[in-house]
Amino acid sequence: MFKLFSTILLLTSTIVLNGQINYKGYIGKYPVELVADVVFKEATAIYAYQKFDDPIVANGIRHKDTLILFEKNEFGDTSATLTFLKFDEKNQSISGTWKNLKTKKELPIKLDKEFELVDGDNVEWPDREIIQQVSYNNYYFKLVISKTKDSYYPRVTGVKILQKKTDSLIQFIKTDCQLFGLDNIEVDDYNFDGIKDFSVFEQSYAGSNTSRVYFLYDRITKEFFDSKFEGVSLEFNQKTKRIIEHNECCAGTIHTTATYKLVNNKMVLIEQHCFVWNEKKQDLVERPMKDCQ
Repeated sequence: MFKLFSTILLLTSTIVLNGQINYKGYIGKYPVELVADVVFKEATAIYAYQKFDDPIVANGIRHKDTLILFEKNEFGDTSATLTFLKFDEKNQSISGTWKNLKTKKELPIKLDKEFELVDGDNVEWPDREIIQQVSYNNYYFKLVISKTKDSYYPRVTGVKILQKKTDSLIQFIKTDCQLFGLDNIEVDDYNFDGIKDFSVFEQSYAGSNTSRVYFLYDRITKEFFDSKFEGVSLEFNQKTKRIIEHNECCAGTIHTTATYKLVNNKMVLIEQHCFVWNEKKQDLVERPMKDCQ
């Protein structure tokens, strides 16, 4: 498969680090688990009531020592807020207030820090789990993250697929992927069979190129398996049932696109195009494929 991407990682520009903290505690009398990623003034959190295990995404802001998270409903409207006064990542516990903006109902929040995903030299820790923001009707995902001394940054070493409400383990899949903030897993129909699959962010490269590991659902075994799909920045067109790869190289002066169809869950190349920056036209101009190799 034709590839142009560099193997030089742009970690500092693509990964949010040093801010992911996992908490457990209560909103009112209801047990919850919450993972927060707070970087400077911006914050993202995912939390779930342990009785239901439906992930809820809440984005927010931090102003001085106050952290406010905004929970949105299915229409994209802010439906509730989670406000933490005197918020400090170093504290072993945090407290605040959950407020329903429609009914004005308020519930106290009390959370204890379970762990923090720290990086650096000579730091190691195994198998810490954080909930992901996507889920299926009957089950949800947790990333398994580990840190070794010989790697400065943590790695995603596995994915747990868990039954909602019971937390029973449905499947565990080993991985070796780059940690990408809280948004590592995506759900889509990658082989166009009408059943949702999932993918895990794998790696970032020079330019805008990224790769993912795609896991397809097997109707017979009722488990997911590695598709072995290869390529960077893949897009899956549900209408045409085609996979489009977009590759960028050399500070954006060379672009290639490739179109694939699926045959027995294997990517088969249909066509490729090469585009090279033209100084005179000040635009990308299509050229023979050899000019991109």
